[in-house]
Amino acid sequence: MNFLAHIYLSGENDLIKIGNFMADGIRGKQFDHFPHDVQKGIILHRFIDTYTDSHDIFRKSTKRLHEKYHHYAGVIVDIVYDHFLAKNWTKYSDEKLEDFIHRFYNSLHANYAILTEKTQSLMPYMIERNWLLSYQTVEGIHQILTQMDRRSKNISKMQFASEELKEFYADFENEFTTFFEDIQHHSKQKLLSL
Repeated sequence: MNFLAHIYLSGENDLIKIGNFMADGIRGKQFDHFPHDVQKGIILHRFIDTYTDSHDIFRKSTKRLHEKYHHYAGVIVDIVYDHFLAKNWTKYSDEKLEDFIHRFYNSLHANYAILTEKTQSLMPYMIERNWLLSYQTVEGIHQILTQMDRRSKNISKMQFASEELKEFYADFENEFTTFFEDIQHHSKQKLLSL
């Protein structure tokens, strides 16, 4: 799962959301200096990633892309699944997506001092380009994939994956919908255990 899903699956606690959001940049067990709820978010993030990567439905989605995109297929599906979460947001939340995102951006500003340097440097670009809201459209997904492709020096070819998104749109959406019900349940159980 990508940024939006990780934040959403964190529940209502801002520090858990922040920990989940910045967990990719934190290696090993070097996170005991963070507040306890941030640590919970990091642990939850790792649980979600492990669970997602081994899930049959997620693997079905990545298999469709593997021949062309190789090990980047999982990254692409993470982003594609965020598209379907953003597109179908009203199924999952009573709060407007714009308001949910705005609250999260405000919490990043309010907790700036505890953010990793990587997160601090990413924040201005993310907020200025409103990445989380851009997930709602195929065009927004194409822009995100293009940016990521540039970061891989165009080796990943991810910028072209929006074509597969369009071609297999219904398949990806159905897979996301089934998978997301499952990951919501398991994420809630994991949060309760932390």
